[in-house]
Parts: sequence; C-alpha cells; structure tokens
Amino acid sequence: MPTLERHDAVFVLDLGDGENRFHPDWLTEIESLIDEIQLKDEPRALVTKATGKFWSNGLDLEWLFAHPEQYTAYGVRVQALLSRVLTLPFVTVAALQGHTFAAGAMLSLAHDLRIMRVDRGFWCLPEADINIPFTPGMSALIQSRLTPQTAHEAMITARRFGGEEARSRQIVDQDVPEADVLSTAIALAAAHVAKAGPTLETIKSRLYAPVIEALTSLD
Repeated sequence: MPTLERHDAVFVLDLGDGENRFHPDWLTEIESLIDEIQLKDEPRALVTKATGKFWSNGLDLEWLFAHPEQYTAYGVRVQALLSRVLTLPFVTVAALQGHTFAAGAMLSLAHDLRIMRVDRGFWCLPEADINIPFTPGMSALIQSRLTPQTAHEAMITARRFGGEEARSRQIVDQDVPEADVLSTAIALAAAHVAKAGPTLETIKSRLYAPVIEALTSLD
C-alpha cells in the first residue's frame, strides 16, 4: 500500500511495490496521504515514486469489471485525483522508475515534472489496444501536457516510449540511470519548495482551467 516519508522539505509518496493499479482502497490511501501533505502550511514539494517493476498500471480493470454498477462513481473519483494532483499548491515531481501505463501515465502527466529511468521501463497510453476510449477529461489532460504530434501518436498508436525517447519527445523532463531517478527527483523538487502556497495553486488552476473543467464534468 502507499506510504509517505519526508526528506527535509520534500515529501516522498511511494505508490507501492506492485502494479499500483487504482483500486478503491489504494485511492483512499493516496487521497489521505495527499491530504496530509496539503494540510501543511510550510515550504514543501512532493515526489511520487514507486518500488519495483511498475510506477503504475492505471485503472484496476479487474475490480471495475467485477463492479460494473460502480463504473461512473469510479471514473469520477479517478478524474478527481488527476485534477487534484494537477493543481496542488506545491511543485510535484513524478519519479518513474518502472512501467507507467494508461491512467498511471495520465497521473504522471498531472505532475509538474517527470524523471524517468533511461534504460528500462515504458511510458504508454494503451487505450486504443485495449478498446477503452479516453474520456473528454483524460483527452484534455494528455493534450495539455504533450505536443500535438506526441499526443496523437501516443493516443492513436499506443506506442511504448522508453526513457530516452520519452525525454526527446518531451513526455518526461529528464532520463537518468535507475540509481539516480529518486535522488534527481528529490533534488529537483527541493529547488522549488519555496513556491508552495496559494499563488502557485492559482497559477495552476488558471493555466489548466479547461482541463480541470473537463476532468470534473459529469458529461
């Protein structure tokens, strides 16, 4: 399950050591840990990491198919998390040490910055291959964070991007060796802790206003 630790002013949220799919219980833990960080009134930043082969494989489709009556409520909850991370009042850095797929990839895009392992692991939006269309909110998020050509290719072809190509296509900001992923992310986050506060939240909220509206719409 997710855990939280602290490196001086940088909070490090570990998504877990499995596939880190968005099971309702997992979402509850993530929401609670973000609450804990957000309630702080001090200079701070957030690094989101994981342990093992995966950063996140996205939606928990097994749970969702077993609970079809929860489809709408589950989707609303997932999109609320994406919107929340996108507008957090402190700088956020995703430390991608492993595979980052589907809604997991979208969660990484909701962070301000991304550091990815250079030699192994893929970033991918496989929805076209698994026959699950992007919601309007998810489409808006992806298009707001990627160049038009990269968004088109990622969404239409479900291409898997390794670390070096992900950096060259501006999906991630840096690609580094596995041993340096977390330390690089923490150093980058630490450089921005003084920005935490309502001004940054307002900037993000205005910058991504159409995305937030799409993510929080029930249509």
